[in-house]
Amino acid sequence: MSCHQDERYMARAIQLAKIGRYTTDPNPRVGCVLVRDGVIISEGWHVKAGFGHAETVALENISDAQGTTAYVTLEPCSHHGKTPPCCDALIKAGVVRVVVAMQDPNPLVSGRGLEKLKSSGIEVCCGVLQADAHSLNRGFIKRMTHQRPFVRSKLAMSLDGRTAMASGESQWITCAQARADVHQLRAESSAILTGINTVLADDPLLNARVDWPIQQPIRVILDSNLRMPLTAKMTKLEGRSLILTVSTDEQKHQALKSVGFEVYNLPAKNTNLNLHAVMEFLHQQQINEVLVEAGSVLNGALLMEDLVDEWLIYMAPCVLGDQARGLFSLPGLKVMKDKKDLTLRDVRQFGPDLKLTLS
Repeated sequence: MSCHQDERYMARAIQLAKIGRYTTDPNPRVGCVLVRDGVIISEGWHVKAGFGHAETVALENISDAQGTTAYVTLEPCSHHGKTPPCCDALIKAGVVRVVVAMQDPNPLVSGRGLEKLKSSGIEVCCGVLQADAHSLNRGFIKRMTHQRPFVRSKLAMSLDGRTAMASGESQWITCAQARADVHQLRAESSAILTGINTVLADDPLLNARVDWPIQQPIRVILDSNLRMPLTAKMTKLEGRSLILTVSTDEQKHQALKSVGFEVYNLPAKNTNLNLHAVMEFLHQQQINEVLVEAGSVLNGALLMEDLVDEWLIYMAPCVLGDQARGLFSLPGLKVMKDKKDLTLRDVRQFGPDLKLTLS
């Protein structure tokens, strides 16, 4: 089969994988297409952890897969997890060729699935539309290869780089279209992370308000001294709300747990939370993608520690003045050589606002 045809069928598999981008955590998003004689005869995608993998779903949708080529966005698994190995299912079904977009970064799988297929006499091709497949699962890949989640920080600013008035008032800098895009970002994220100062100022819900089925992100609050109010709005929501702290005040721990928070003690750095320890903890919680929605202090600290993979800045055509609050608190920057350089990756418009993607 030609390279062009392989790419066409893999593009369809990637399109299918994207259907699960709101529901598969902590698993990767995977799509599968079965082709025979140049015709797609079955499709499948992974919907949710514990449900069938994309390959088995596609196989279950037809009665005969003999002689087919399977296009899969991620290397088929070869180990027993919550579901049986996909490699075994493909071999048993009589698939003769497997085209894979990328090797699985999971150490339990990486390379083993491909080798098992080859040893069974199946022709294997790997690397078709690899960059697209990688982009689809940046969080899962980051967690598997670096033991921390993929971190994006969302900020909204005026033309003069301000995020709120001096009083703290910030609703709303950006337009309704930009805010809707943020809720889609939340829906795609495994967790939303913020600092206690943002909670005290805004009492946010930290949920995704969209009109399609999703798995709501985990709420993560960095609260070194346990100042979280027991009456916070998020206590009324379903799902997990995690407080990460360095405080050992057992009375406060128990009070917060009594209203539904999970409270965890993590290592400190200069009396505050060690942000590298935070990322390691989130990795242990099987969190793939984190969306940071915080103020200048936490964003400044994350920037200094180089812990953000992607910055998403919504810029509105307004001016808040030199007394308003800035994007980052960076007291350590004194001279030009200390400046933090970022690379502009993308620019898009939402209503009158611009969305800048930087890394």
